[in-house]
Amino acid sequence: MRPDPARPEERGAALLTVLLLVAILSVVTAVALERLTIASRMTRNIVSADQGRAYLLSAEEMAATRIGDLVKLRPDRTTLEGGWLGRDQLIAVPGGTVAARMIDRGNCFNLNSLVSGPDNGPDSQDGVPADDASLVARPEGIAQFAALMRLLGIDQGAAQQIAVSAADWIDSDINPGNGGAEDQYYAGLTPAYRAANGLVADPSELLMVSSVTPDIYQRIRPWLCALPTTRMSPININTLLPAQAVLLAMLAPDKLALEQARQVLAQRPLEGYGSLGAFTAQPAIARLALNETVTGQLVQKTRWFEVALRADLGGDEVEETVLIDAGGQKVHLVRRQWGEGS
Repeated sequence: MRPDPARPEERGAALLTVLLLVAILSVVTAVALERLTIASRMTRNIVSADQGRAYLLSAEEMAATRIGDLVKLRPDRTTLEGGWLGRDQLIAVPGGTVAARMIDRGNCFNLNSLVSGPDNGPDSQDGVPADDASLVARPEGIAQFAALMRLLGIDQGAAQQIAVSAADWIDSDINPGNGGAEDQYYAGLTPAYRAANGLVADPSELLMVSSVTPDIYQRIRPWLCALPTTRMSPININTLLPAQAVLLAMLAPDKLALEQARQVLAQRPLEGYGSLGAFTAQPAIARLALNETVTGQLVQKTRWFEVALRADLGGDEVEETVLIDAGGQKVHLVRRQWGEGS
């Protein structure tokens, strides 16, 4: 039976029904539009990410070429000439820009130097064993890491414990060093886990190591790297900045004060040092009587370069960090990490 137009209560019920249907349709439409907007945004982000990655892959080749030119500029040394260190270089691309920033990745403490491996075996390359079965804790590396942490204001006891535990994390055996930690310790944690017993791929692994707190990690993180070699940390005397003097002071922490290290670096000739002898002959360095291990870490020429790349396409950003090896006849990429660098 159709409502009687003459009865007001039936006219009110019909109006209420229409209004309810309109409200439901409005909600459905709003939800559909929201989902369509999200889907469109996701599609745009995917397209931008793919495009950004393509630009960054091309930028990798440009960076490798730039590094090759830098290496050839002075075959005997790598200097700060040209202002390449730590400066963003912008490249215009369709729809946005790509920024590239190069740093000397040799000027850091190499966590993998906490252990030693065969340097010249038939199945090894540049100090990296073919497997991780022969990694042995290195006292010199442990001492330098502990010294670095002390120079950064970390308590001596904590610094020593962290250094030994980090070596235990990497070395091949299951026997903890003095104050260190191995599987038996980590198995008692919640959640339980085991030591890596292999080379570190990223400094963030240090957060898993015994005694390393987030505060300590944030304090030492700017000075750390994880190079794909067990060789002691190479320090380029021609590119190390006065602000990085702690890396020079860690080589002789009980003999070379941090301020003295800054002064030595501030007095460096503009063209750099033509020989290691010219550097070690300086009075502040000569009196240290550095041992062969330490002098072997001082270099004039950079082998490892890190390039931070960022593509900005109308607000959509893609980031990548690459490690480039310039030590051979041909410059080549050895590691790629998508996302914000370390």
